[in-house]
Amino acid sequence: MKTQTRTEWPDKFSDVEDLDERMTRPDAALVEDLNRIKGDIILLGVSGKLGPTIARLAKRAAPSRRVIGVARFRDGGSRDYLEQHGIETISCDFLDRDSVARLPDAENAIFMAGLSPQKFGQGPNEALMWAMNTYVPSLIAERFAHSNIVCFSTGCVYPFVSVYSGGATEQTPVQPPASTYANSCVGRERIFEHFGRRAGTPHCIVRLNYAIDMRYGVLHDIAVRILNGEAIDLTTGNVNVIWQGDAASMALRCLLRCSVPGTVINISGPETVSVRAVAHRMGELLGREPILEGRESDMGWLVNTTQAMREFGYPQVSLGRLVAWTADWTGRRMPTFSKKTSYEARPTDFAAGGR
Repeated sequence: MKTQTRTEWPDKFSDVEDLDERMTRPDAALVEDLNRIKGDIILLGVSGKLGPTIARLAKRAAPSRRVIGVARFRDGGSRDYLEQHGIETISCDFLDRDSVARLPDAENAIFMAGLSPQKFGQGPNEALMWAMNTYVPSLIAERFAHSNIVCFSTGCVYPFVSVYSGGATEQTPVQPPASTYANSCVGRERIFEHFGRRAGTPHCIVRLNYAIDMRYGVLHDIAVRILNGEAIDLTTGNVNVIWQGDAASMALRCLLRCSVPGTVINISGPETVSVRAVAHRMGELLGREPILEGRESDMGWLVNTTQAMREFGYPQVSLGRLVAWTADWTGRRMPTFSKKTSYEARPTDFAAGGR
């Protein structure tokens, strides 16, 4: 692991452009790692919340490298944003085998396509979710059998662990609670594992727990509830979070850590974060008293990030800074994605997702 030069961070972001620019500033470690891999980078499912950040970050870290973003691009905003920053874009229906077959070759692929309950709206279509989370990975694994593949997964594939345990490690058996979504995510991992072994495809499974963007995330959800005078359920009393810029950088650096058989790595912040403590601090910063309900469970979906810290170092942005930034952003009623993480939902509520 290389020693990272610390960045001077602002106290707040002036606007969305300032936020995006800061999230996509590469550090020396990322530039060095991308210089060590060969070939183009293709981002599959690039139009989600994390995809544009990874794409722009990759292009800034390796400006001479071809970076290709692929998605259905139902709304033109994300496609325009990507193209403005030098990323080539291709429209593709990942459920269409012929469309996937026509995608260009690339030595490096990052797979982010998938479906979680939050994307269903009312009346979840579980068959579509399983198709997106298992069938599509099989098409991608076959199409990019000779590439390095980084596949995004979720900490939901783990069982609940004690909040005092430090979180599930990469060696913890994958046995999620009764959750259709979580089990479909296990299926996604197993598909890449199977095809990786069969074709000798180097790959890395990234189990991400809650990337934080000022416009979205667990901290944003807590801040909005405080501002709106809404109760915060403490049943899910502990979470893991990480600055989206740090998560994007680590994911790109995983391209250098693909292997046969595949590598698994948990990506999040190193802390087991108390929702109660965050709510109280947010309340102080926002000048509002949080309304807290329920009692913390001693079990939760938590990950241990010792391996990631060993590989990549401590995240550049600390938890305290993330809380302060989020309080400032929401307090000024800045733009949001208007999407909840549903971090507090547990398998007894619905098929929890939202990573």
